[in-house]
Amino acid sequence: MTHSVLLAEDDRPIRTALERALTLEGYRVTAVADGIQALAAAHRERPDVILLDVMMPGIDGLQVCQVLRAEQDRTPVLMLTARVETADRIAGLDAGADDYVVKPFEVEEVFARIRALLRRTAEPPARAGADAASPGEPGEGYDARAAESGVVEAADLRIDGPSRRAWRGGRELELTRTEFELLELLVRNAGIVLDHSTIYDRIWGYDFGPGSKNLAVYVGYLRRKVDVPGSRPLIHTVRGVGYVLRED
Repeated sequence: MTHSVLLAEDDRPIRTALERALTLEGYRVTAVADGIQALAAAHRERPDVILLDVMMPGIDGLQVCQVLRAEQDRTPVLMLTARVETADRIAGLDAGADDYVVKPFEVEEVFARIRALLRRTAEPPARAGADAASPGEPGEGYDARAAESGVVEAADLRIDGPSRRAWRGGRELELTRTEFELLELLVRNAGIVLDHSTIYDRIWGYDFGPGSKNLAVYVGYLRRKVDVPGSRPLIHTVRGVGYVLRED
């Protein structure tokens, strides 16, 4: 099956090079130069995945993503950004993006991230949760009977895999696709320390290496939504290893 990609990038050399590389890789590509054209193409063509440059004239990539999400368009979005600060990356995730890659980038990394987004989109929601199960035995917070219905609980967190909804106590969490999958992985393995490589493999299907800050950014943003002030922290960093969800 040939997947379609909408590429919005105002830098002509980058746009041309990416369009050529994606086409050679077998994707059907629509390339545009600004946010207005990106929205029009997204409405017209319904691509399988969207690549958005953050900095574009007029309507920028963040605004394009916000509009699409407000319209309940869940097409996977990969942000292309030259901004390296964590706050800038978080802005993209907050706008509803599923992933991001920092310029300058290797085209193979872009391909890997696109493949990961497409795999996750193709998986039925219930199966996606099942595939994210523990790399070993279920953790101490794992409820097998609840898991059969697609609902898993740990501490005061509740995850409904089929509907892709999550709650902490009585508060529903507003999560992006990647945030939901990361939280679900942690909940299904409550009490188990998951190393960086395992998380990258389960969530992205690709290990971006020890120099990547991608996972740390997502965990940090997830904490802002789960571990709000006044609540007991549940997501913990195990330095040099990875992350664990547990009540201390």
